[in-house]
Amino acid sequence: MQPIEHGGFRKSYFVFKHFLLTFVAAVTAWHSVAATGKAQILYTGVNLSGAEFGATPTPGHTGTVGTDYTYPTDQEIDYFLSEGMNTIRLPFRWERLQPTPDAPFNSAEFARLNSVVQYATSHGATVILDPHNYGRYYPDPNNSQGSAQGLIGSAVPDSEFDDLWSRLAADYKNNSHVAFGLMNEPNSMPTEQWVTAANSAIAAIRSTGASNMVLVPGNAWTGASSWDQNWYGTPNATAMLNIKDPGNNFAIEVHQYLDSDGSGTSSTIANNDPNIGVERLTDFTQWLEANHLRGFLGEFAAANSTMGAGQIGNQAINNMLNYMQANSSAWLGWTWWAAGPWWGNYSFTLEPKDLGAANQSDQPAMSVLAPHAVGVHADGDVNMDGIVNAEDLALVASNWLHSGAGLAVDANRDGIVNGQDIALISSQFLQTGSGFQSSSAALSVPEPEALSLIVMAGILGSWLVRYRFARRTYPLPSVSRTGYRSNV
Repeated sequence: MQPIEHGGFRKSYFVFKHFLLTFVAAVTAWHSVAATGKAQILYTGVNLSGAEFGATPTPGHTGTVGTDYTYPTDQEIDYFLSEGMNTIRLPFRWERLQPTPDAPFNSAEFARLNSVVQYATSHGATVILDPHNYGRYYPDPNNSQGSAQGLIGSAVPDSEFDDLWSRLAADYKNNSHVAFGLMNEPNSMPTEQWVTAANSAIAAIRSTGASNMVLVPGNAWTGASSWDQNWYGTPNATAMLNIKDPGNNFAIEVHQYLDSDGSGTSSTIANNDPNIGVERLTDFTQWLEANHLRGFLGEFAAANSTMGAGQIGNQAINNMLNYMQANSSAWLGWTWWAAGPWWGNYSFTLEPKDLGAANQSDQPAMSVLAPHAVGVHADGDVNMDGIVNAEDLALVASNWLHSGAGLAVDANRDGIVNGQDIALISSQFLQTGSGFQSSSAALSVPEPEALSLIVMAGILGSWLVRYRFARRTYPLPSVSRTGYRSNV
């Protein structure tokens, strides 16, 4: 008997069978998945430091790369990804990137910054851009963190800060794996002044069309434990409720160290208390939950000398991270302070010893952090189970039009669950492992009102693509009186 043209009965049977099974799985998943868009820790990583090193820049003297400061290497990024980390907070100095306000970036400096961003994001990491300037631009070199000179919102107009972020947003608005950390540790100003500057910068970002997540710190070095205190003026807990994001895709960034004053300048842990980190995060966590906000822990650490089985550092950091996981409705994730090629014997360093050599070894802190790291996963794998499938489509459908930062079901990370997420998941359907796709650029996809149609469209579209490909690729079956058989 002659082979049936165009694949015939067998091809149609198996396509229908696969579609039917997938649809049944989607319906089952829809009913088995919580419809609330359960939050989870999404971002786990490290500050890769070095580009902020060197003397405080002054006009015309911003430092020499390779002598005064450096950038992370591809080898470092590979190492941290291999340890399950998926987020790089990238500190840099505003003055080096933009030596003149309201002017184009220094092309060589931007190329160095962009090289790190492109390498990390092309391997699935999220990069948080971090102007490490303490709320200042060309501050007093003798008081770089606290001077009135260079202070944003007074000595430096908000419009100059807006210009920095307008340019960065324009450069990275099509890379969904880039997040915008507005500023490192603003301090020594009225809290309202900082809120006004932050809101202005957020508006400037959104005016470019960028939908990337924005991380907004508070005043007073953005300490979690001092969030509701007033020694620095209006408490962050009050003033930061006035943060406004037209894109509704922002989270609050805090820092928290475990030494006696919470400054991170000592290798000791306050009172040798294994719960000190939990205690210092608790009030802030409750504030997030009460106000339906999400938080990100941008800096925290304990000394390597306190790490090891049964030691206080292990206990304190494990307790802290377990607490965040238990309260993941409030927390997006964390980045350890710090790693980078020039730290040497710094007590908090996470930089591996002898990186790339045969005798390479981890820092003691890595053994504590690695079990909490969530790793890189495909953007469409919104439930992070290792495969993009009907359950991911069902999750998106059950959270249709939910908005906000850090929604696990927001596959393209633009702050809203909609048809673009369906399109992304469909394009990655049945992909497994840690592959990913940066996806801020808008995908043209209809948004039907009936959620059942959304799931059906995603599944059907993916199987039609697979069926068309199969018709061009596989040999056609032949048929005998006893049934069908494969040619292969």
